[in-house]
Amino acid sequence: MAKRRGPNKYQRAALAPQVDVTRLAHGGARTESRAGTEWFVRDIPSQRAEKPYVCPSCRIEIPPGQSHVVAWRADDFFGDEAAVRDRRHYHAHCWRLT
Repeated sequence: MAKRRGPNKYQRAALAPQVDVTRLAHGGARTESRAGTEWFVRDIPSQRAEKPYVCPSCRIEIPPGQSHVVAWRADDFFGDEAAVRDRRHYHAHCWRLT
């Protein structure tokens, strides 16, 4: 008896759930809500953390080489450019607590 073939790659793609590409529009950032405000949040892995930053939550420095989180407002009054300019670097733990 002949072996039945499964769906080809085009059929599998048609059956697969649609991928949300809105994260690509914001540099891979996800959206989170904090205190009624929408934020774009992006994780920075340790190998990409090249400069020191001061966490606005605890006021302790985030040294180069330490993974952390970058967050900026999704609904800035002055637009997307101003929001990206005003982004802040948080310790991952501090961001979860805010």
